[in-house]
Amino acid sequence: MDTFKLLQTLTETPGPSGNEQAIARVVEEWWQPYASRFVRDHVGNLMAIKEGSGPSPRRSILLAAHMDEIALMVFQIVSYNGNGFLRVSNVGGVDIRHLYGQLVVVHGRNRNFHGVLGSLPGAMLPEDRRDKPFGYEELVVDVGLPLAEVEAEISVGDFISFRQPLRKLLNGRIAGKALDNRASVAAVTLCLEYLSQRSHSWDVVAVATVQEETRLLGAFTSAHSQQPDAAIAIDVTFGKGPGANDSGTFEVGGGPVLDLGPNVHTGMFKALKKTAESLEMTIDTGTHGRASGTDAFGVQVARSGIPTGLISIPLRYMHTMVESVALKDVERCGRLMGEFIAQLDDKFLDNLAAGMMEEEDEKQ
Repeated sequence: MDTFKLLQTLTETPGPSGNEQAIARVVEEWWQPYASRFVRDHVGNLMAIKEGSGPSPRRSILLAAHMDEIALMVFQIVSYNGNGFLRVSNVGGVDIRHLYGQLVVVHGRNRNFHGVLGSLPGAMLPEDRRDKPFGYEELVVDVGLPLAEVEAEISVGDFISFRQPLRKLLNGRIAGKALDNRASVAAVTLCLEYLSQRSHSWDVVAVATVQEETRLLGAFTSAHSQQPDAAIAIDVTFGKGPGANDSGTFEVGGGPVLDLGPNVHTGMFKALKKTAESLEMTIDTGTHGRASGTDAFGVQVARSGIPTGLISIPLRYMHTMVESVALKDVERCGRLMGEFIAQLDDKFLDNLAAGMMEEEDEKQ
């Protein structure tokens, strides 16, 4: 599989948080060759079930990677000299410092409109505002239409996605929009491809979840409905770069990051780490002291609780339109999950429980 082509298709397809229909269709096309069946739930999650080879009833593992992206929303239509302009608010954690001058797509009532995010040039701003980032009160989306046409085609509440192609950088790096978290959706795709060439006894439930950027909605609902025996959430984490070199950042190109913290079952962490070692794969360890801010939180607490692991892909410039990852990190993440699943057997859950009891015994 051509990883760049896969990511290019995924990232350049719009999928604002809360309006994921277009990206869900694209993901389904990529997952179609590997899935036994598909399920779409009432909130928009796309679930691909790949059946295992074990006797029925089989154990199942859920892979959660959110397919939504940060975006904007129309909250007011304003007029100037008969022309229509859109004032916007954010959907998810948009870094406002990057908005001025961005190309966008306004998803109107019946069709899409290309536009630009513009404002007064610096020289025309009050002196105390010239060297500061533009705020939402100063930015407008200009689609180049008169007010009457804007009001006929666009409504308050319409979504606006960013229009940014995926670009190749040097040394196997890429940059573009929505790599948070389409990089992880790509990793799940590569995992499914890997498993198409390996025997695995457990069922795999691959979920492209919705609304992670705003409320973790898809994680809660998919884990609740599918009732998996174990789960892995896949997301991105902060990559090292200029001014970002502390203990909470990780080397881009240095391999997947396995997380430890309240949203991760220690047995899942150890099992994933053991699999990485068997592959002689370089990994790093991350930590979170409270909620991780990922789908792992929603999956972990579903029903009576699900043993959950968290794998992250290092990414620079998070929540901007020039997010950057290394292709080999995406590919390693897919291979790690595929090998982990291929090794799952009927004793895995018992070993998880026994491992937790051993830890308790050691503490006593």
